[in-house]
Amino acid sequence: MKISAILLKKAIAILSKGDSATSVVNCAIVIIVLIGMSACRDQREKEFRVEDLGFHPNILWITCEDITASLGCYGDSAANTPILDQLAREGIRYTNAFSVAGVCAPSRHALITGMYPTSTGGHHMRTINNLVEDLPDYGVVLPPEVRCFSELLRAAGYYCTNNQKTDYQFYAPVTAWDECDFDAHWRKRPPLKPFFSIFNFITTHESRLWTQRWEPLLIDEARVPIPPYFPEHPTIRRDVARKYSNIAEMDRQVGIILDQLKADGLLDSTIIFFYSDHGGMLPREKRELYDTGLRVPLIIRFPGKAMAGMVIHELVSFVDFAPTVLSIAGVSIPDYMQGQAFLGPQKPDKPRSYIFGGRDRMDTEYDMVRAVRDKQYKYLRNYFPELPFVQEIEYRKQIPTMQVLYEYDQKGLFEGIQKLWWRKTKPVEELYDLSKDPWELNNLALDPEHADKLEEMRDALKNWQETFGDKGFIPEKDMVLEMWGGNIQPVSSPVNFNLDGDLLEITCDTDGSSIAWRYKGKGDPDQWYLYTGPVPLSGPVVIEAMANRIGYEDSEIRYFEYK
Repeated sequence: MKISAILLKKAIAILSKGDSATSVVNCAIVIIVLIGMSACRDQREKEFRVEDLGFHPNILWITCEDITASLGCYGDSAANTPILDQLAREGIRYTNAFSVAGVCAPSRHALITGMYPTSTGGHHMRTINNLVEDLPDYGVVLPPEVRCFSELLRAAGYYCTNNQKTDYQFYAPVTAWDECDFDAHWRKRPPLKPFFSIFNFITTHESRLWTQRWEPLLIDEARVPIPPYFPEHPTIRRDVARKYSNIAEMDRQVGIILDQLKADGLLDSTIIFFYSDHGGMLPREKRELYDTGLRVPLIIRFPGKAMAGMVIHELVSFVDFAPTVLSIAGVSIPDYMQGQAFLGPQKPDKPRSYIFGGRDRMDTEYDMVRAVRDKQYKYLRNYFPELPFVQEIEYRKQIPTMQVLYEYDQKGLFEGIQKLWWRKTKPVEELYDLSKDPWELNNLALDPEHADKLEEMRDALKNWQETFGDKGFIPEKDMVLEMWGGNIQPVSSPVNFNLDGDLLEITCDTDGSSIAWRYKGKGDPDQWYLYTGPVPLSGPVVIEAMANRIGYEDSEIRYFEYK
């Protein structure tokens, strides 16, 4: 640090002048302390290298829902999060991590594929169990080479578990996970096998604002911060306190998982990620492309507390998570992935310049907004400026705060900036200087002094859309017809068996299909193995197998009897 360097120079100067013995001793002590501090700092700040471990690390993702960086370690004094604050002290904390959307399904689509949902057709909220009349529930059909990244980890020898949410915009293939249910846990893996495990906590979900409305609060209502675009109202204050109370409860649940990891002696062989699936749960947070909807906490703890306490300001997008896990697991990142690793040996030299986000259909309501953000500015392009900011989302109307806001709008009670989100039309473009305007309230798009920045962000959006494509320009029904052909879901062809000696080869004629197999009547009846090569057979046995491709219906199960 600069201060340490200055003090060291002064101490050396005193020593060189031969001043009093006491001063000399004191200055010598200063030198020794500063050298020690420097050594500790160098050790702490040395970038973690997974190659130096000498083994494949376990990887644990702990995720929650619907929070932005509302944690004590991010400077939010209202949050009571001792477990996550400790994790941040022992790990590294990212300040510029972002989802690709303000809702879960497109965000989780990006996480599991490493691809932008706007490029694949996974950008609407949501495709399976959608609420649109005359539109089938559909799984997004991805290019044949695309796999859930967890399947790539399984092929590389990892035991992969997900507890329990998927919501990928397609049904999770059985080849994606060794376990995917409420009981999924690394503890069921074979001995000595590295694991990748996800635990999803729904405690902080938006719905808990009304389903837990009258449960005891863990946070004092009087001291919670109210966003400036909300009026002061007891219902709003209680919802904000409910939000922080649920975050505090989620923090406790995170501690249970970490205690299990410690009890199993796995803490220092595991890389731990903590993040949220997108930004906050309150109105003008969830579903929006402001930082309150996109920015997420991201804490990573390495074995041995490497890089402990460091704060990283580089831009990170959800499309970067899959390539990063592959990088630290020693698995080659496939070319189709659109993100880039931010850790591990496959991390590129050049960090991101921008992150990108999209907002499209929310439940039944269509819109199209795109966002570009660098470290200081946010640009929004509204493709339907004639539409209001506030969509008629029936689900969201259950939030008590939302009911208060509707009442204020109807009675004309909003004042000043409280009116902004309730305007009946949108500007075509929005530009915000987040260093001066973190709540994104002062639109600079028409400010001549920011014309160059506006043009830069426009170009960044255009280049991103041209590079990866943007299916937001295609009507959803036309897109489904293109993927499914007559609104009929395609089906993977049945598998083929070929026995060569005592080796059973299993193939599928459908391009892009993965194959799952198991011993019929043996072991866990729900456990499917990922086919990675011929299966050795011995003794009488029956093999059952099926094929699946993302977005396709699974093939029928076929059987091979070996006598």
